[in-house]
Amino acid sequence: MKQSLKNILKGKTLLITGGTGSFGTFFVKKLLDLEVLKKIIIFSRDELKQYELKDKLRDKSSVMRFFIGDIRDKERLLFATKDVDFIVHAAALKQVPAAEYNPFECIKTNVLGAQNIVDVAIKNKVKKIVALSTDKAALPINLYGASKLASDKLITAANNIVGKADIKFSVVRYGNVLNSRGSLVPFLLKLKKDGKKIFPLTHIKMTRFWITLDQATNFVLKSFHIMKGGEIFVPKIPSIKIVNLMKAIEPQVKFRNIGIRPGEKIHELMCPSDSSFNTIEFKNFFVISPSTINKDQILKTYSNYLGEKGKKVPDGFEYRSDTNKDFLSDKEIKVLLKK
Repeated sequence: MKQSLKNILKGKTLLITGGTGSFGTFFVKKLLDLEVLKKIIIFSRDELKQYELKDKLRDKSSVMRFFIGDIRDKERLLFATKDVDFIVHAAALKQVPAAEYNPFECIKTNVLGAQNIVDVAIKNKVKKIVALSTDKAALPINLYGASKLASDKLITAANNIVGKADIKFSVVRYGNVLNSRGSLVPFLLKLKKDGKKIFPLTHIKMTRFWITLDQATNFVLKSFHIMKGGEIFVPKIPSIKIVNLMKAIEPQVKFRNIGIRPGEKIHELMCPSDSSFNTIEFKNFFVISPSTINKDQILKTYSNYLGEKGKKVPDGFEYRSDTNKDFLSDKEIKVLLKK
């Protein structure tokens, strides 16, 4: 797949929104390693992070361009995407409590920003657009999840309005990213570094899907390569018990029960049962095909990627973090933390 992906990217220009975030930084490095893109455009609103990234990648900066901008600003986005071939849309407001307290700001970035991406991509004839989503978008109970569900709908439905133009929109949905900025692991590691032996615990049974930055970026590249337009790609990834994670970081830990935070779930979901009629399973991932496609056409249209035949999941099937067949062992958690 790597060689065929290189052929797709060769000589092209790719823009990534939120390019200075945890995913964006890692993704850009991976793209640079391929050494085939004509230009990589980093689009974000933090000038300091852009400076730091440019300084860190100084040796390969000849193909990189840095645009200060906000996805809320359609005119700036329209200018930045001129002559762009591909977009990876990673920019979002992602903190659940912050979104609950600042709902207007969350909507402006996550929903209206996604609409801006659709509009400028169609106007500038961008060929492929992959938007990053979250497990919290499946049957959401918080505003962040609801805003990302709306974003997913905007992105996938955009395929209905491109007409005969060679433009494809798809979504990649995955779980918590290990060690990303503002996530649980850095928070817990800081508590340990500060000598804390009591960690705050929201719920003793809490589980989460877990993915590394390397796995996330590889899956996005794979999805980008095989996308047909309109589908949501969901990787098969392990789950983790939050209690086990805390014990792996601090074996002598004690817990202080603080209760579930606003908008928080005990377990996460990536493929809801209501979507089971249009969900197809492959060896290492699921595809949720567009709800606008006729049932009889789903397998015919979306069941074959790179020669791998998919099968429809049973009606009522759910892919949940607590009933997942794959859980990280204590040893595997410790290995990941060391990396």
